[in-house]
Amino acid sequence: MYQTESSWGSYMPPRNIGSSGGDPLERIESLASENAVVIFSISTCCMCHAIKRLFCGMGVNPTVHELDQDPRGKEMEKALMRLLGSSSAVPVVFIGGKLVGAMDRVMASHINGSLVPLLKQAGALWL
Repeated sequence: MYQTESSWGSYMPPRNIGSSGGDPLERIESLASENAVVIFSISTCCMCHAIKRLFCGMGVNPTVHELDQDPRGKEMEKALMRLLGSSSAVPVVFIGGKLVGAMDRVMASHINGSLVPLLKQAGALWL
């Protein structure tokens, strides 16, 4: 199972960055750098569910931030859309604190064989 802010596993309360709220992109970067594999997700998104299952099936325990369960989730979702240059923000995967991308980029990396080395380098996989 993966670590999550949702009912999928143990609850991790959203972190508060000051009363002004801080920059959502800075918060994303901060959260993404805290664990080997971080997924920004929406709990009802089927593509998000699929990417979580992919990592779990590989033996990886990603940290999942459910944007629909975060008071600042909408701001973060907009920041992710700007970061990706896309109208769809989730799922978004970071490995080793570095942006891998959305579902299409993760699947392309998995298919071409570059995902496993990224996971090993980040310490998320010990095969």
